[in-house]
Amino acid sequence: MPDIKNSYETVFILSTSLGDDGITATIDKFKSLIEAHGTIDSVDDWGKRRLAYPINKQNEGHYTLISFTSSPEFTAELDRIYKITDGVIRSLIVRKEAKKERPQKAAEAKKAVEVKKSENAERE
Repeated sequence: MPDIKNSYETVFILSTSLGDDGITATIDKFKSLIEAHGTIDSVDDWGKRRLAYPINKQNEGHYTLISFTSSPEFTAELDRIYKITDGVIRSLIVRKEAKKERPQKAAEAKKAVEVKKSENAERE
């Protein structure tokens, strides 16, 4: 059976009460966990931001976005680890869809515009 790999993005919000060292250690923990089960495409550290509404009586959190490729089974394990890790306020894992390019439709639309132009030119 072939090994299926999908592209995912995960965003997690860490409590600012962890301090800078705790936040860095937790982010490194998640990065090493993801690297052990897949490959990291990019890490985007958004930093400290104000939450839209208070969560667990906290108004600020440290946001981090990680894009990675792994097997579908790993996402369930990653979500479980997010839930049991102290300091994680919220987390989200989504599968990225492959971009569907439709070159035929673009070519058809271009031809339709050219036909209309030629029809208008003939009328004049």
